[in-house]
Amino acid sequence: MDWGSFILLAGSFTIIMLMVQRAERRRRRLVGLFMLVIGILIQRYAVFWKLYDEALFGFIVALILNFLFWALIGRYNPVGTSDDIRVMGLDD
Repeated sequence: MDWGSFILLAGSFTIIMLMVQRAERRRRRLVGLFMLVIGILIQRYAVFWKLYDEALFGFIVALILNFLFWALIGRYNPVGTSDDIRVMGLDD
């Protein structure tokens, strides 16, 4: 097993899943579609370099890490909405 490729693939899958998980509810479908395209490109990279085991193991590790993030942090800190953002100017 090539550990460098495993770390690259696991990190990529983790970031993709985390971005979909923490996206605003109204934009989650669009973000998911965009991340699906990126995920397919990463999968094509793994197939091209014949990194089947590394990609599968990296995907499983990414699922576990994202579940742990959701269980420990995500449930108690829900994603905010863009309506809650207040921009402060010079007069505030």
